[in-house]
Amino acid sequence: MSDQDISSNSNTRVLKTYQEARLQNTENLRKLVVDAAATLLQEEGPEAVTVRKVAQKMDCSTKIIYSLFVNKEGLAQQLYLDGCKILANELEGTQQAADPAQHLLNLGETYWQFGQRYSSYYKLMFGGAFADFKPDVESMNGTLTAMRQLLTVIGNAQGQGLIPGQYETESVVRIFWSSLHGVIHLYMGGHLGDVQSAHAVYKQTLSLIVSSLLPDHNP
Repeated sequence: MSDQDISSNSNTRVLKTYQEARLQNTENLRKLVVDAAATLLQEEGPEAVTVRKVAQKMDCSTKIIYSLFVNKEGLAQQLYLDGCKILANELEGTQQAADPAQHLLNLGETYWQFGQRYSSYYKLMFGGAFADFKPDVESMNGTLTAMRQLLTVIGNAQGQGLIPGQYETESVVRIFWSSLHGVIHLYMGGHLGDVQSAHAVYKQTLSLIVSSLLPDHNP
């Protein structure tokens, strides 16, 4: 092998290493930007998450944010996906129960607590806080992943014949979820009084849904 060939191979390896390092640095920067946006989201609410304010918190140019996420909606999508991960972790950490009715009650309570503890994420994901942001296919898949605990419990109950099988599992999950979301959304809009009153309505709604799904297996 000639010195020229060795030099050429060496340059190729350096170029590849540089490209990998550049990609890694870009991903690290994206994470830092998302972390800054998430902090604004939690501390000041969705209305505070603008490219300008994120850039100020990062002490960088808005051009850097735009180069990484294109626009505010691109940043919102990443926050949405992060919210899905948080929700998935919360649901996965829910106390399990042998009785499917009790398990659904536990999952429903976890969903309420998620809405309280991560209200800004909730508003971004399900409350229309970013008017111009519409979840894309990746975001919808993230939502389904977050809800997999519900899918599993309801699917297993259907498989055992405990829930009537005329509806697909995903349809039952949507009915369950939309009913609970309705209560949370009304509360966030100021229609159900204080948090204690709203929580009482939520628990009554949750109990009615579970009773209708599993009439013979109420805890």
